[in-house]
Amino acid sequence: MTSIPPDDLRLITVDTQNTVRIEAHGDLDYDNADLLLDEATAQLAARPGLKDLHLHCAGLRMVDSMGLSVLLMIGRRTTEAGVRLHLDDRPAQLDRLLDLTGTLDHLTASVPARAPQSAAGEDDVLAARPTGPDGTT
Repeated sequence: MTSIPPDDLRLITVDTQNTVRIEAHGDLDYDNADLLLDEATAQLAARPGLKDLHLHCAGLRMVDSMGLSVLLMIGRRTTEAGVRLHLDDRPAQLDRLLDLTGTLDHLTASVPARAPQSAAGEDDVLAARPTGPDGTT
């Protein structure tokens, strides 16, 4: 039996002062998805003044559940950093996956303003969070 190696994921990163564009070519799957997560995380860490992270998706052939998980993780990390995530030039199969899972708006929503930090370093917004099941206290 001949074993066929997984399709590689190739990334090309282009950056300016306030924007990073990561072009992804290949399969965003279980075998390769961590490459994109590592690159996006490194770019966010290296550029504290970053405003926009563009993931250019036209070269993606396939995205599996691990690939979707990585996109969601990148979405969380960009939100935490106050960076707007863009999923540019999405192929039809990626749009279908994001539509079926209800994650497109979640991944591409506007980034809320960063909350000010208290003197102790805790986020004051967390202390005021409702506790009831219907959003009441």
